Amino acid sequence: MQVKAIHQFVEGFQRFQSKYFSGEETLYETLNIGQNPSTLLIGCCDSRVDPALLLDCDPGDIFVIRNVANLVPPCNEAGNQHGVSAAIQFAVEALEVQRIIVMGHEKCGGIRALMQGYKPRSKIDFIGPWMRIVEPVKQQVLQQMPSSSVAAQNRACELLAIALSLKNLTSFPWVAERVANGKLALHGWYFDMSEGALLAYSERSDGFLPMVCPLNVG
Repeated sequence: MQVKAIHQFVEGFQRFQSKYFSGEETLYETLNIGQNPSTLLIGCCDSRVDPALLLDCDPGDIFVIRNVANLVPPCNEAGNQHGVSAAIQFAVEALEVQRIIVMGHEKCGGIRALMQGYKPRSKIDFIGPWMRIVEPVKQQVLQQMPSSSVAAQNRACELLAIALSLKNLTSFPWVAERVANGKLALHGWYFDMSEGALLAYSERSDGFLPMVCPLNVG
């Protein structure tokens, strides 16, 4: 696959400009006043799974947090810098989003690194500590699926990591309060890249069920 030259990104912005800044009434005339997204989406920073492209969203539709493996850390009041937690708080308290979607995907590099035993290349390492958020999920998969293939174990970990992130969301008091009051809904989605399908977490079945089936399945 040919690497895109920088001018192709400039041309891409020009197409964006033509779409959203031309005409008498433009979308950004409204967005310049402020944003009012109804949804917070927590996705992976993998270049293959841009949430706005996957969900065909316009600017302003979704407030997006992207990180390695689409993880949500548990609420931690220690005086460190918490980028993900700060963005969650802003989306819930300031923007008053109505739903939060944790969207994972197949063939996640972060999950693969976790399952295979990540070895940092330098003394300063941020990936290993970050992925330890879902270390309990890794141990659960290895215990329950010791004879399964690496691909099957990775997929199971990808799915269970979404469920754990949903649980971690409720450790934030402003999330838990709004969920309890019916003002906020939590969703777990999984993009199957091989099939081009979308799965959704079902709390009732404690598993993922098809929400959008592959095109060849009618």
